[in-house]
Amino acid sequence: MSGLRGVRGAGSDQGRPLGFAMRHAVLAALFSVLAVSSALAAPGDKAVEDIRILSADDMQGRLVGSPGGAKARAYIDGRLREIGLTVVEQPFIFKGRDGKPISGVNLIARVDGTAKGGKAMVVTAHYDHLGIQDGQIFNGADDNASGVAGLLAVAEGFKAAPPKHTVYIVALDGEETGLRGARAFVETPPVSLADIALNVNFDMLSKNAKGELYAAGGSPNAWVKARLDALAPTVPVTLKQGHDTGKADDIDNWTFQSDHGAFAKAGVPWVYFGVEDHPEYHKPTDDFATVPQDFFKRAVATVVVATRAFDDQLDGLPAR
Repeated sequence: MSGLRGVRGAGSDQGRPLGFAMRHAVLAALFSVLAVSSALAAPGDKAVEDIRILSADDMQGRLVGSPGGAKARAYIDGRLREIGLTVVEQPFIFKGRDGKPISGVNLIARVDGTAKGGKAMVVTAHYDHLGIQDGQIFNGADDNASGVAGLLAVAEGFKAAPPKHTVYIVALDGEETGLRGARAFVETPPVSLADIALNVNFDMLSKNAKGELYAAGGSPNAWVKARLDALAPTVPVTLKQGHDTGKADDIDNWTFQSDHGAFAKAGVPWVYFGVEDHPEYHKPTDDFATVPQDFFKRAVATVVVATRAFDDQLDGLPAR
C-alpha cells in the first residue's frame, strides 16, 4: 500500500438484523466457494507458495521498472496461464521524481460470465513494492505479495466455477509510486468505465495479530455496506468495516491510499480488503517468515467468498 496509513480502529456496527434473502444469498455464495475449493488442490497452501515466491530475495523488492519487477510479473503471468486464463499486458510510462521515464506493466485477464451482457467486476492487487534501498531488500510479503496471492486464488475460483458476470483479474504495477498502474487502467480500460459495476481491491491481507481484516468502501456506498454486513458472520476472520470516512488526506481514511482510489476518483464503486498497519509495514522486515500462515489462509478464503458474493448480487447495484 502506498503512503502512511492510520491504525486507529474505525469499525462500524455490524450487529443489525440481517434480511433472510441477503443472508441466504451470501451463504449460497459461501457454499459455492467451498464446493469449488474442494475441487482444487489445497488452494490455501498454493496461496502460501505464491506469497513465498513473490517475496523472495530474488524478486529484489519488485520495484516498478526494475528486473525484480519484471521477474515478479513473469511469475504472475505464468500462474494466470496455469490457471487457464489468457493474459494481456497493459504497458504504461510515467515520470519519476528525477523526471526520467519509468515503464510499468499491468497484467489483465478476463473470466467470462455465464450471463450475457450486463456489468463487469474488476478485481485488483498491485505486485510492485519498494525494491532495494541502502543495500536492504524490501520484500513486501504483506505489501503486497499477499494481495496478489489472494488475487490468484480468486482467479482460480472463478475459472473453476465461472462467475455470473464478466470478471477482470488485474495485477497492477506502480502502486507505490502514486497508483500509476491503476490510473493507467482507468484511463484506458478494456471495457467502458460505465460498464464496470465494482472494483474489488486487495492490499495487505496477511498480518494482523487480532485476526482482523478490514473492508473499506461501505460508508460511501450503502449497497456495498449491506453486502459486507451480510458477509461478516459467514467468513473465517473477524471482518470489520471502516477507514473510509473523513477528509481525503486523513491517514485514517484509506479511500485514496491504494489502487481502488483511482476507481473512486472515476466514480466507480469500490471495496477494499486489507489489514491495519503493523511493525513490518514498509520495512525490510516485511518478509515471508513474518507471515502468520493460518490467518493469511483465512483472509484469502474470505476474499474468495466475498468476490463470489459480490458477483452473485451485482445486478442489484444501483445505476450511476
